[in-house]
Order: sequence, then C-alpha cells, then structure tokens
Amino acid sequence: MLTRRTFLTGLALAPFARAAAGIAAGRLIDFPKADFSSFSKHLKPVGRALELEGYYVWCNSPIYGPDGKVHVFFSRWEASRGMGGWLRGSEICRAVADSPAGPFEFREVVLAPRGGGFWDATTCHNPSIQLVDGRYCLFFMGTSNGKTDTKRIGLATAPSLEGPWTRPDEPLLLPGPAGAWDDHCTTNPAFVKHAGKYWLYYKSWNTREYEDAKGQEIRGNRKYGLAVADKLEGPYVKDAANPVIDFSKLGHNKQFEDAFVWQQHGKFHLLARDMGVYNQEVGLYLESRDGKAWTYPKIAFLPLRDYGVQQPPAPAKLKRYGRLERPQLLLRDGKPEYLFGASQGGKYMTSSSFVFRIT
Repeated sequence: MLTRRTFLTGLALAPFARAAAGIAAGRLIDFPKADFSSFSKHLKPVGRALELEGYYVWCNSPIYGPDGKVHVFFSRWEASRGMGGWLRGSEICRAVADSPAGPFEFREVVLAPRGGGFWDATTCHNPSIQLVDGRYCLFFMGTSNGKTDTKRIGLATAPSLEGPWTRPDEPLLLPGPAGAWDDHCTTNPAFVKHAGKYWLYYKSWNTREYEDAKGQEIRGNRKYGLAVADKLEGPYVKDAANPVIDFSKLGHNKQFEDAFVWQQHGKFHLLARDMGVYNQEVGLYLESRDGKAWTYPKIAFLPLRDYGVQQPPAPAKLKRYGRLERPQLLLRDGKPEYLFGASQGGKYMTSSSFVFRIT
C-alpha cells in the first residue's frame, strides 16, 4: 500500500496536478515539474523494433545472454485477430540482436497455447525473463478458455536461453476466494529475489461490483499483490498486507497495470502503465524501502509524440495509438540501461516494441 504521508499528500494535490495544460515549450502534455520522476529525465528514444508483418507484437522482455547479445522474449499474435487477439492466440517468442538498438532476428516460438484443457490452453502472454539461481526463468500468463477470469501466472525454466524449457502443468499462483480483492485472476507477473526469498508481484481485480468511499460503483479496479516463497517453484504465500498497491482510494476508479519491479541502491523500484492517476497515456514510477509500502506515483514516461516520434494518423482499429505499455527494463549488473515497451502503430500498423536508452 502507499505510505500514509505520501498517499495523503498526493491525494490533496491530485486536483491540481492531473490536468494537461496544452502545448508548452514544445510539449504536447505538460505537468508540474514535481510530478516527474528522476527516471523520466533520462530517457532517449531509440526507435521501434520487432515490427513483424502479419503480427501484433507486445510484452517485450529483454535480457543479456552469455553470448553478449540481447535476447528479447515477446508476445505475438496474428494480425487478422485484431488488437484483442492476444486473449485467444498469443504465443511467446524469442528474438536476438547484437545490441539493444537491433535489428532483432526472430529465433523461435518458446511457448504456444497447448489446447486440450490445459490452464494455458488458449494463450501464452506477459513474458518476463529472469536469471535466477543459475536458471533462466520465464514468468508468463496463460488462459484456459480465452476469458479473463482464467488468467493465471505460470513459470517455465531452462538451463539456457535456447532451452529446453520445462513447462508447468499447474499455474504458479491462483486467484483468491470469491469476494476477495483478487478473486478474478492472476496476471502481469513481476519478480525479484530478496533476502533469500522469492517475491512475486501480480495484478488482479475484483469480479463483484462495489462502491468506493465516494459512492462510485467500481468493478475491475486493478491492484497489485505480493506473494513470497522459500523456493523458486513455490508454494507462494500471499502477503497479509495485500493489495500492496491500491489506487482505488483516490476515487474515479484510478488504477494501473503492467508493473516491472527491480532493486537498486537499497530500494525497490517499480514502473507501470497509468490508468487514471494522471491519465491513460503516461507511465508511473514508485519506490519502496521494504517492497510493501510504496511512495505516491510520479510520471515515468510520456506518450511517444512527446519525444518527437512522428507517426501517421491513427487508423480506426488502433484505439491506444501512440502510448507506451508493458514497460520492461534491460539491466546490466542490476542497473537499468534500456527501456523496452510495447506501442501500437509501426510499419504494419499493428504494434511493436519501442526502445529507449537510459542515459
């Protein structure tokens, strides 16, 4: 959850710090300087990558391999399915480049929907690649019937980035009981190893409608929980403080998704996509001393247009054109070097990776 002082301070300032102020100093979106994180000031656009003809590309998770190359694990699905096709047909693939700027060469499909009644029968999505205890760990999400209430987090492991991958027959983490804040699903995994334990952050939401403190009906407010295990494979026990990040108290169904968590300088750091704290087009940055009590969010990144990225007019089929989603970091020795995100548009007017250098 947010720390009390920062939460209340942010809540008091919210009405003044959220509205876009029009064009100022060449920017298309302008916020008070206090709203921007230090992280946001170090982003330099590199450009699009992994533009695949006939496919939407999403969820780009990079890692340096022993060969010194950059390996990206990403989701793709056939363009004929439309933007929503990820829920019924996404597969996780791997591509390789000599540098983070690319060009990336497609290598293989790593995980594909299995069908046949498996928990990941209809999609494999949300890849997050990690090197943990000498093994490569691919956290991901699967669905059994193409519906959001069957989204479950799983973990595949391999001795190398080329595989072979040991695929789980059971999910790594299940939703809570009916009526719990996380009774709908488990998805968007973010992982860190901390103090000898295995920490798994996950997104979920409530199935049942409820009223917030302002009397507004809320359904599907996305929050983040934490589950911790003594062993990598689990079992993962949900923290008693869950949800550890909850923006519903701000009113107006403010929420977020797509968290990426890392540790640096004795703190936990988190990137995510905003869903109403500032607006739907920016990213969020939070910090925590203990991984449970988080600061009020600041802006992590802006829409592509604010970095001078020129794109043709948005086609009608792309409703989230120009914004960056699914932020994932390329780390070297624990330090962020590049930001990989997913964005609609590109050469084939579907979606692709977009890469930023962190200066």
